Amino acid sequence: MLLSAVILATAGAVAAVSAAQAAPGCRVTYTVSSQWTGGFGANVSLTNLGDPVGSWQVGWSFGAGQRVTQLWNGTFTQSGAQVTVGNAAYNGALATGASTAFGFNGSWSGSNPVPTVFTMNGVTCTGSVTPSSAAPSSPAPADTQPPTVPGSPRTSNLTCNSVTFAWNASTDNVGVAFYDVYHDGQQMTSVSGSTLSANLTVVPGATWGLYVNARDAAGNVSQASSTVTITPPQCQVDTTPPTAPAQLTGAATGTTVTLQWTAATDNVGVRAYDVYRNGTAVGTVSGNPPATTFIDSGLAASTTYQYHVIARDAAGNTSPSSNTATVTTTGGCTVCTVTQVTTDNDIPWGLATLPDGSILYSRRDAHDVIRLNPTTGAKTTLGTIPNAQSTDGEGGLLGIAVAPDFASNPWLYVMHTSPTDNRIVRLRVVNDRLDTASLAVLVSGIGRNKYHDGGRLRFGPDGKLYAATGDAQNGNWAQDRTRLEGKILRLNPDGSVPADNPFGNLVWSYGHRNPQGLAFDAQGRLWEQEFGNSVMDETNLIERGGNYGWPACEGTTGTCGTAGFIAPKRTYPTSEGSCSGIAIVRDALYVACLRGTRLYRGVISGTSLTNVQSYFVGTYGRLRTVEPSPSGGLWLTTSNTGDKDSVPNNSNERILHVALG
Repeated sequence: MLLSAVILATAGAVAAVSAAQAAPGCRVTYTVSSQWTGGFGANVSLTNLGDPVGSWQVGWSFGAGQRVTQLWNGTFTQSGAQVTVGNAAYNGALATGASTAFGFNGSWSGSNPVPTVFTMNGVTCTGSVTPSSAAPSSPAPADTQPPTVPGSPRTSNLTCNSVTFAWNASTDNVGVAFYDVYHDGQQMTSVSGSTLSANLTVVPGATWGLYVNARDAAGNVSQASSTVTITPPQCQVDTTPPTAPAQLTGAATGTTVTLQWTAATDNVGVRAYDVYRNGTAVGTVSGNPPATTFIDSGLAASTTYQYHVIARDAAGNTSPSSNTATVTTTGGCTVCTVTQVTTDNDIPWGLATLPDGSILYSRRDAHDVIRLNPTTGAKTTLGTIPNAQSTDGEGGLLGIAVAPDFASNPWLYVMHTSPTDNRIVRLRVVNDRLDTASLAVLVSGIGRNKYHDGGRLRFGPDGKLYAATGDAQNGNWAQDRTRLEGKILRLNPDGSVPADNPFGNLVWSYGHRNPQGLAFDAQGRLWEQEFGNSVMDETNLIERGGNYGWPACEGTTGTCGTAGFIAPKRTYPTSEGSCSGIAIVRDALYVACLRGTRLYRGVISGTSLTNVQSYFVGTYGRLRTVEPSPSGGLWLTTSNTGDKDSVPNNSNERILHVALG
């Protein structure tokens, strides 16, 4: 369905105005690009017919109670029926005859009529120019200064399902327009710049970290406030345990066992099943309600195992045990045995294998690089990356990559957060030490924030270095091809721009939210893994110059049908995803998931992912990084404790080796 209203200019009216006159005039095209029950997407184009402007605001009134719910390439406020959209930081300047565009998702009920009257900077867009004898004025300079950090975040009135979150005001050179409230990287709500609190809906028993960012009318976003951690109580005192899960059965396929059972019942609700193998807990299935299946992978061939399952409710009451299921594995496996290589008290983030088979890995919050002998478990600390800084969230020392000719040219490439930005540096590894004197900053000025810092590095078969950058919690930046945030970057090993990049800068693809997985297949094609906000994660096949839709499109939700947006090859619900690293071994794509606590495996067939299966669901907790190992298997890292606090050496993580069949 396409509905549009166009305010047309007359050629004669435009021609009658000289450049010396301060003449306002504008044309607006409003198109409903898609519409569904209760919701719609719209695109708005604005053409400045008058003298140049340095910033703009477009206004209109809805006629039937419609609401704007999400907008990109600009900022918005809505008071009753009146909507005001301001420019983003990068599209405020409009020369005479220049155009820009923004889009939004909205809600409606009953009817969805198209607005017919629009204004730009307070002047009605009639499609003609209004002459003025006033002297011309210079366009106002673009506003690129972000607000200060909101102060003293705090909570009150915490109940089982709500909380009041408040903060002190930010300041801005022009004025704060909005405050965006998040928990753990997921946006919950936005309020006006004059509002210093928000009433939030929470989940009983769920621990969340709340924080807030300030945003001005130009779209500049502050650094995040400090985090306030909450754990809402249960809504009632519950001492009644669930009933026992029933009819547990198991079946073996090679060295993988699939379990199924009948759901337990509870007076409030079952929230998890704990799965035991030979008396030891090996995994948890969580949800509301949780699934009643579990896949246990990486077992020994021709071996008998005994399983039982216990149900758990939100209050922590546990059921009696299910019946016991006895299963014997056979020969052959796809995902085979798992071996613990080492543990670490910090978050292993980036990981790379050296030509001699040893491993380098970065420790996100400790900011150092470790060399690990996977055969003996011996570790050597190579040193600390200068100027690395954490973000009280997920920034810090992130991805690493080694030069393709590392044996003769031992450059280590690192992406890290600094006090002012995210950046890519390189330095040499000499005699098991980081040669900090050789450090060179290759790329700087990548926006940083508490979350959405991206961070993965990967050399391609073309010898170029590819980097995944997050949107730094400013979704509009992902669509701005002149900025580095929300992108896949491509650079020469010395940091220069390759001559065949699509936009004459480092940007290779754009429209990404927070990509953290990069891997090349046997055909030299780049696959990418990307965090969604609250609906869907994405696995994408990256095209040169491609636009992947964020913030208009998350997975397949929003205005994903917009012309030019490239659809993902696979989506995952965020509750079963929140996936970070990816690896490709023998045309199979492996995806390591944090919130989903699992490893996905999908077969690459043409441009599709087929036969996608889940492994290790809950067995090792949150999985961060997966990389190919020299033996044809996988390195796999966990990210369970201290994952969102930036405190060094307060974790309990594992690096695993997974053999593949």
